[in-house]
Amino acid sequence: MWIIDLRFRPVPERLAARPAHRDRLTTLHRDGIVRMAGPLTGDTGAVIIVEAPSRPAVDALVAADPYFRTDGVEVTGIRQWEPFLR
Repeated sequence: MWIIDLRFRPVPERLAARPAHRDRLTTLHRDGIVRMAGPLTGDTGAVIIVEAPSRPAVDALVAADPYFRTDGVEVTGIRQWEPFLR
């Protein structure tokens, strides 16, 4: 599993792009790729947990979603995670 960490700035472009991004995450969740996703308290960022076989697969997922290139959205980290409880 992988954790994608995001940081937000309060700009209108980010809020305008969010509905399409959430629709995409919902589809990926239905497909078993996104396990959990949501904003941090105060809407200062978000965490997305994905099931992917490799870092290149996570990078491809990020590259395919225009939200991650939207003004006001910054990917601050992508980390591999090995939970022992699911």
